[in-house]
Amino acid sequence: MGLKEDFDAAAEEAKALPDATSNDDKLQLYGLFKQASVGDVSTARPGMFDPKGKAKWDAWEKQKGKSQDAAMQEYIDLVQSLKAKYA
Repeated sequence: MGLKEDFDAAAEEAKALPDATSNDDKLQLYGLFKQASVGDVSTARPGMFDPKGKAKWDAWEKQKGKSQDAAMQEYIDLVQSLKAKYA
């Protein structure tokens, strides 16, 4: 399979991660997913009344400048490591 197919498969696997997955891990997954699928963050940071939105925006912003292919590979690797961690 190609990188895009592996990424799509990992995205499906990520949906099955247990609820016990830490928020830090979930935010890292979110940031890598957005960077891989959209590219650099291009929206304004949410305000103080949206802490969840701010956390997600910050996670995506941390990936800024990373190529979409690199983000896809890191996402795939992270999903595999989390599956092993929470298995």
